Amino acid sequence: MKQQHKSQKQDQKLRDIGKLILRFMNKKASKIYNYKQIADGIEYKNPRQRELVLQALHKLRAEDKIKETDRLKYIVNLQITDTLTGVIDFAANGNAYVKVEGIEDDIFVHQKNVKDALQGDTVLIVTYHFKGKKLEGSVLEVLERANDTFVGTFQYVQHKDFGFVVVDKKQINNDFFIPKNKMNGAKDGEKVVVKMLNWDENSKNPEGEIIQVLGLPGEHETEIHSILAEYGLPYDFPPEVEADADKINKKITAAEVKKRRDMRKILTFTIDPKDAKDFDDALSLQKLPNGNWEVGVHIADVSHYVRPGTILDDEAYKRATSVYLVDRVVPMLPEVLSNEVCSLRPNEDKFTFSAVFELNDKAEIQNQWFGRTVIHSDRRFTYEEAQERIETGKGDLAEEILTLDKLAKILRKDRLKHGAIAFDRMEVKFNLDEESNPIGVYFKISKDSNHLIEEFMLLANKKVSEFVSLTRKGESTGNTFVYRIHDDPDPTKLLALKDFVGTFGYKMNLANSKKVAESLNKLLKEVKGKGEENMVETLAMRTMSKAVYSTENIGHYGLSFDHYSHFTSPIRRYPDLVAHRLLQHYLDGGKSPNAAEYEEMMKHCSAQERLASDAERDSIKFMQVKFMEKHVGEVFEGVVSGTADFGFWVEIPENGAEGLIKLRDLMDDSYFHDAKTHSIVGMRTGRTFQLGDNVKIKVIKANLVAKQLDFKIVD
Repeated sequence: MKQQHKSQKQDQKLRDIGKLILRFMNKKASKIYNYKQIADGIEYKNPRQRELVLQALHKLRAEDKIKETDRLKYIVNLQITDTLTGVIDFAANGNAYVKVEGIEDDIFVHQKNVKDALQGDTVLIVTYHFKGKKLEGSVLEVLERANDTFVGTFQYVQHKDFGFVVVDKKQINNDFFIPKNKMNGAKDGEKVVVKMLNWDENSKNPEGEIIQVLGLPGEHETEIHSILAEYGLPYDFPPEVEADADKINKKITAAEVKKRRDMRKILTFTIDPKDAKDFDDALSLQKLPNGNWEVGVHIADVSHYVRPGTILDDEAYKRATSVYLVDRVVPMLPEVLSNEVCSLRPNEDKFTFSAVFELNDKAEIQNQWFGRTVIHSDRRFTYEEAQERIETGKGDLAEEILTLDKLAKILRKDRLKHGAIAFDRMEVKFNLDEESNPIGVYFKISKDSNHLIEEFMLLANKKVSEFVSLTRKGESTGNTFVYRIHDDPDPTKLLALKDFVGTFGYKMNLANSKKVAESLNKLLKEVKGKGEENMVETLAMRTMSKAVYSTENIGHYGLSFDHYSHFTSPIRRYPDLVAHRLLQHYLDGGKSPNAAEYEEMMKHCSAQERLASDAERDSIKFMQVKFMEKHVGEVFEGVVSGTADFGFWVEIPENGAEGLIKLRDLMDDSYFHDAKTHSIVGMRTGRTFQLGDNVKIKVIKANLVAKQLDFKIVD
C-alpha cells in the first residue's frame, strides 16, 4: 500500500514537472531544445533534479506531447492538430474563451470541453474547426492555476458529514467538495475562503479545505474581508514584518544629513486629500536672485529605510501597491513607515529624494537637479484649503500657491497642446458613520489645486525618466529603468467610437495619432454637462489601452510623453521605490543592471495594480448597494450606462449607483441586443433603450452579497 502511495506521489511529481516543461517549450513551440536547455529553462539545475527532468521528458514523449528529434533533443508535438497555450476566461453560462498571445480572436471552448480549468488558468488547448465552422478548442490540460484559493458560501449537507463551498465569482461554475475533516469549524451559511487541494479526473467537483471563516454574508466586515480575500490581498502584516519595521532607525542623524542637500530653510508644504495620512510628496518654492523660480518636488525617501533583501522589502514587493477601499487603506508598508517615518508631516525634518527645477515665468526649465535631500514641511494643506487660496487670493501662503498654480497652468496647457488627453473623471466618494455605513454620496471633482500637484508630479516623473534614459545630446543611454508605459488606442475601438458618437452629432478625425488626441479632447470638452457625458467618457476610456510598468519603453500615449516613470509615490507603489534605487545607482556612477530581473518585477507590479483596482471597484459597488438598500421601492431618473445580451444597466446620476434591468423582466415586447449601436430593441414595437438614454426606474432589489442592484423600468 505504502509503495503504491509512493509511486502515485512520484507520478504526480513528474506530471507537475511535465507541465513546467510544456509551459517553457510552448513559449517558442517551433524551437528544438536539448534536455539541458529545458532543465535550465525550468530552473532544475542539480543532478537529482536533472534526473527528474529526463523522466518527465520520457513521460511526455510516451504521451505524444513532445517529439524527440535527435538524441535528447525535443520539440513540442504540433501534430496533435494544433496545440496552443493561453489564458481561459469563462462566461456565466459555463462556456469559455482562451486568449492566446499573437492571435487576434479568442478561441471558443464549449463548457463540455473545459476539463478541470477554472477562471484565469493558463491552459494547453487543442484546436479544430467544429463542423467546418469557426475555430474551437478543447482543454488538454491546465499548465498553471491562476488561483488556488476562492471565496464562497459554505453549505453543510446534513446527515452526510460533508459540505460544499459555492464560489462567489460568477465565472466559476464548480462547487468545491469539503470532506468532514477539512471544514475547520465552518458553519452552514458562513462565508469562507477555500483552498483547492486536488481535482480527481473522475470527479465533477474539485476537493477543497476551508482555511478561513470570514463571517456571515451581508455583514460589513465579512464583505470587505471577502473582497480582499477574493483578490488575494492581505489585510494585516505578519508579526515579523511589523517587528522589522519597528527596528528601523528613525532618527535624522547629522552624519546622514551631511550626505544630502539640506533644504530645510526653504519654504515647503504638502497638499493632500483631507483624510490622507501618507504624505508622499511636498513642494518647495523660492525666488532666485535672477528672478527665476526654484521649485522642489520632494518625495519621501523610502529607499533609505526599506533596503533590498529585507523581510520588509519582500513584503512590500509582494503587495506592490496600497489598496484604497471605501472605508480603509490596506497599505504597502506598515503604518510606522507609511503614516509616520516616511510621511512628510508638517513641522518635522524628513529625508527625501528630490527633483529640483529652476523655472522662468514661462515655466521653461533653465536648470534641474536630482538627488537625496532633507526637508522640513512648514504647512499641510488640504486640496480644499489650497483651492480657497487660488480662488480668493487670501490666506497664509496664498501668494506662493498662486505662483505655483500659474506655473502649473502653463505646464498643463503645453502638455495638452502636445497631444495629452484630458480625462477628468468624477470619483464617487461616501460619507460614512462610525459603523462605516454610507450616509451620503458625493463626487470628487478635480479642481485647480489637484491639477497644481498633478502637473509638478508629472514633471518630476517625466524628467527623472529622461535623465536616466537620455544623454545630454538626447541619444539613448541604454540604461535599464522602470517606465510607466501606455500604448496607442485600439484602432477598431476608435472607429466604433467615431461611428457611435457620430449618431449624436459629434465628429472625430482619426487620420493620425495627433488628430486622434485632438479629437478626443474636443469630444470630452463638448460632452461636458450633457446627458451623454458619462457614457461618451466611458466609451472613450474603453478605446484606451491599460497603462502598465515595463523596462521596455514605448512612451505614454495618454500623457503624450516619450519618457515617463513613476517616481512620486514610493510609500504606496513599489515601482516608484525601484525607480528611486535605480536613479541613485546611476547618480553614484553605477553600470546598467540586467533588465530581465526588473521586467519580471514590473510584470508582478502591473498584475497587483490590476487586482487592487478591481478590489477598489468592488468596495465601491458594495457601498453603493448598501446605500441603496434604504431606497428599495423608490423611483429615480437614470441614464442607460451599459448593454448586454441579457439586459442593460442604468446609472442614477445623483449618486452613481448602477442597477441591472433584465430583458426577461421587460414584459411589453421581446427584446434583443444590438451590440453595434449599444441598444436594446423591441422586435415588435421597435422600442429602443440606447446607451445614454434617460429612463425612469424603480429600485426592486439590493443584493449585498452579489453587490448588485436590480431595477425595473417605470413608464
